[in-house]
Amino acid sequence: MELFDNGILQKGDAGKPLADRMRPKTLDEFVGQEHLLGDNKILRLLIAKKDIPSMILWGPSGVGKTTLGWLMGRYMKVPFISLSAVNIGIKEVKEVIQKTKFQRIILFIDEFHRFNKLQQDTFLPHVESGDIILIGATTENPSFEIISPLLSRMRVLTLNPLTKDSLAAILRRALSTDKELLSAALKINDDTIEEIAVLANGDARRALNLLEVCCKMVRETGQKEPVIDHDVVKEAYQKKIAVYDKKGEMHYDLISALHKSMRGSDADAALYWLARMIEGGEDPLYIMRRIVRFASEDVGNADPYALSLAMAATEAFRFIGPPEGYLAIAQACLYLSLCEKSNAIYAAYGAASRDARNMPEYPVPLHIRNAPTQLMEELGYGKGYLYPHDYENAIVSQAYLPEELKGRRYYRPTGRGHEKRLKEFMEKVKRLGREKKD
Repeated sequence: MELFDNGILQKGDAGKPLADRMRPKTLDEFVGQEHLLGDNKILRLLIAKKDIPSMILWGPSGVGKTTLGWLMGRYMKVPFISLSAVNIGIKEVKEVIQKTKFQRIILFIDEFHRFNKLQQDTFLPHVESGDIILIGATTENPSFEIISPLLSRMRVLTLNPLTKDSLAAILRRALSTDKELLSAALKINDDTIEEIAVLANGDARRALNLLEVCCKMVRETGQKEPVIDHDVVKEAYQKKIAVYDKKGEMHYDLISALHKSMRGSDADAALYWLARMIEGGEDPLYIMRRIVRFASEDVGNADPYALSLAMAATEAFRFIGPPEGYLAIAQACLYLSLCEKSNAIYAAYGAASRDARNMPEYPVPLHIRNAPTQLMEELGYGKGYLYPHDYENAIVSQAYLPEELKGRRYYRPTGRGHEKRLKEFMEKVKRLGREKKD
């Protein structure tokens, strides 16, 4: 007995967007990703053998990650369960897995990188035992976003943006097979199809959405023979940009573009993506939360003022409100784009948190424990502690880490910006500590 419906694509198409209606039902209908699905290529061979392992599908939006997952379930003849890490938690995932004790499933998780490291740990035993075939879809680099134990148990398959020719083929297939488009009796030439394909920038969903907007626009004119031409496409494309989905993929694409432009110190690009988000109706405080995060993650102590400025801009926006308050956001965006960068704090905390999670809970060394009671003092709490201010330069050779972590180093400041001074001070502390030891 199957515990789940084996197809998100088998329900009626009524009311669905064109992009959903045109999802391929077979591998032969799938366009693109020839490096995975061509003759004798890895994914086609795995599907043919019905030997699908757990995997990560890594690639940009609209290139077929969800569809590929569903097709694998169809050819494997096992239920396909599709969830998104954007709107569910591990509790819901566990409930799904619990219901599959008597039947293997393909569990497809979109935006898999949105699960944090501890949440990803939940999947390990189920992937290792083979109870589920886990397919995680992500637009982010798995090396940075997926925990190593999970990556070592899953194949990573990279999907590429679709070519202009592939997108044009998808559009032509829609025009020749979709009932709603056929009923509209549209007229569109090859040049216009290729124009839509270029504007879609490698994303099939974007291409089909744009075609659908064009179709609705020309049908509203009441023409007997509606024509989609360059002017219609141009107008539809502008409308499409204005309709900003604050919970969908455009939301994540644009915030990613803003973050990466700031990280790359391209102030003009960062300002453009910021404007796109604000003009599209994004919550400015959501943008500021990302900018504040950036101040610690990508700037850190290379410029400690960056975090203060980001927080000040947040308060300024709250105080002034739109539209004048947008200038405070723009000021923070530009400053953070153009200041020195360092991810040393991000890397240091990541390393320390891994040790805290994965290593035993080593006791605090006795000499740096607090001794608020006489009994604790008698037990040696605080005994032998050296008060740094009693020593020259307020530096003294003394262990602060557990013995088992002696010599461990987490924070490695760069030689950029303010971190150059911190690095010099760290080296001074180590040097003076060694001298006093000698």
